[in-house]
Amino acid sequence: MSNLKVAIIGCGSIAQNRHLLEYEANEEVDIVAVCDIVEERAMVTAEAFGARAYTDYEDLFSKENVDAVSVCLPNYLHAPVSIAGLNAGAHVLCEKPMATSREEANEMIEAAERNGKKLMIAHNQRFVSSHEKARKLIESGDLGKVYSFRTTFGHGGPEGWSAEGEDSWFFKKDQAFIGAMGDLGVHKADLLRHVLGEEFVDVAGFIENNAKEGITVDDNAVCILRSESGVVGTLTASWAYNPQEDNSTVIYGEKGMLRLEDDSTYSLIAQYANGDTVNYELGQIQSNDEGGQTNTGVIDHFVECIVQDKKPLIDGEEGKRSLEVILAAIESGETRKITQLEK
Repeated sequence: MSNLKVAIIGCGSIAQNRHLLEYEANEEVDIVAVCDIVEERAMVTAEAFGARAYTDYEDLFSKENVDAVSVCLPNYLHAPVSIAGLNAGAHVLCEKPMATSREEANEMIEAAERNGKKLMIAHNQRFVSSHEKARKLIESGDLGKVYSFRTTFGHGGPEGWSAEGEDSWFFKKDQAFIGAMGDLGVHKADLLRHVLGEEFVDVAGFIENNAKEGITVDDNAVCILRSESGVVGTLTASWAYNPQEDNSTVIYGEKGMLRLEDDSTYSLIAQYANGDTVNYELGQIQSNDEGGQTNTGVIDHFVECIVQDKKPLIDGEEGKRSLEVILAAIESGETRKITQLEK
């Protein structure tokens, strides 16, 4: 079988630091085309990776016969471009959050089904070793009944990471639709659903813009979540954690607690009520602080699912459920009421 022909649409930071490098490192892939509305960025990226450059994704789809596409664009473009890619006969890996509404997410899922193509959402936290180990420990009953959790994802903000810096689309409501909650909080909503192995039913959201001036989206958010079995906890997302990133999760259960990415040496620490402590050295989580050039596992999983015709771990339905937690948090923040998630 010949290599998969892949196109990357959007050549900003997430494409440069994750998608392009990980596709290039995968021996079953050829990067054939890249697209960006900034022509120079498209040209420079195309030259670096031996691909053809485009400034219009529709032009790319009409001229290139690609097997798979990564959509690395501002949030408001995720749904239309993903749907265009699926309709063009390509499998699609879309950055998070998958869409700006439940309706858009459903349209993406329908397009994937109609065209018989795979749709995957790039929630990389599921592939982190400590998170996967924690999921297995909880699933095996190692922690007993889970009672509560706290999870957080915060850093100084996308201006230090995004290709446009302080002029980034991340800060513009018409392009991002949501701020830190969509950028970081949705990752944690997806992680908790995966690790706990159950869905959330109630969400209370406190969504603020209290740190950065001149932006039209949230930069600090705190949510209280309740799962279907009654596990309660907090999810926080922030673009104002200075000077360093916090990407930790702590889960409390009947027999002990798990500390994930909460210690500089051990990525998972299990502390038990009987006095035992187990420290796991499992490799560090992806970080935007240190360049973060280690492999996320997202692209390799996407490619493997295409080659072996497997269902992606985070397909459209999974991506939608994680998005719905964030949408519920926004609704709660606006209504000042607890939002119930649809079953």
